[in-house]
Amino acid sequence: MTLPTLTDLKAQAKRLRLAITKSSDTAVSHSKSLELIAKQYGYRDWNTLHAAAQNNGFRPFTVGDRVNGQYLGQAFEGEILGFSKTGKSGTYQVTIQFDAPVDVVTFDSFSSYRRRVTCTIRENGVAINRTSDGRPHLIMDYAA
Repeated sequence: MTLPTLTDLKAQAKRLRLAITKSSDTAVSHSKSLELIAKQYGYRDWNTLHAAAQNNGFRPFTVGDRVNGQYLGQAFEGEILGFSKTGKSGTYQVTIQFDAPVDVVTFDSFSSYRRRVTCTIRENGVAINRTSDGRPHLIMDYAA
């Protein structure tokens, strides 16, 4: 989803504030209307939406987000426990707690399960590190 510009988002917040005040005779602050707009777009708060709009629609992952995808070729669902920007432009370190352990070994005679992993990813949720056959260690997206 491409986000509107910051100017458009602020205008939406202003219209929302006026509409709520007019329909319910309840005064709503501008900051409260900005927070409500952020929630409408699926963001935790106005600051997160503001940053995403400045980054051309990139919605940064945040702690507590539900995600799914593949880790070492195995499907997973889980929750982000840690998320931080690294020193390199456009890369982030993410720690994910899987809902169910993921077997990272494809060999039939033994298994090795992971419940929590930490990876360096790009903005699109794809890990920088790759397996020997070229697959990213982690591919994740927001859970539906």
